[in-house]
Amino acid sequence: MTDDETPAPGRDETSRDETSAPGRDETPEERADRLWNEMLQEVRVCQTGAQILFGFLLSVVFTPRFTTLPEFDRHLYVATVFLGALATGTLIAPVAFHRFLSGHGMKPELIRVAGRLISSGLVLLALTITAALLLLLRTATELSAAAWVLAGAALAWFCVCWLVLPLVVLRQAPARRPTGHPTRSSR
Repeated sequence: MTDDETPAPGRDETSRDETSAPGRDETPEERADRLWNEMLQEVRVCQTGAQILFGFLLSVVFTPRFTTLPEFDRHLYVATVFLGALATGTLIAPVAFHRFLSGHGMKPELIRVAGRLISSGLVLLALTITAALLLLLRTATELSAAAWVLAGAALAWFCVCWLVLPLVVLRQAPARRPTGHPTRSSR
């Protein structure tokens, strides 16, 4: 905070969190609330996609064509539904976790665990989508080799978009904290 800035109402300068993002003047509690709200917005997208996909997968077994599928495809279907159930449950888990910890002053722990759950849920969702795509392509085209190649390409694309690209951007980004940023010990 510069000399011409005043602390936010209800807070003095000692309540600032030195680990908050540059340009932010927030307490640890405010930072935890902001991070939790950001996380909820992110997970809503994933949850919706996983739940819709899982719902469609559940209905497949009740179609007349299901009984005509080769044994491998029926096993692939079971694995896909299982992955979908795991993805859906993992992406919903942060909400249940929050219900148990709400009111216990453990939001930083919640954020840490929820972040891991969301990451795990995204991996499971990518695997579910890939397996569902493989099953669909094998059934629709009867070109097994092409189905495997296309499903593998989709999985590789998820890895690039969801993992590699963010890592590249992170490594290329300059440090966000200015070198002259005052710390509590330098005041």
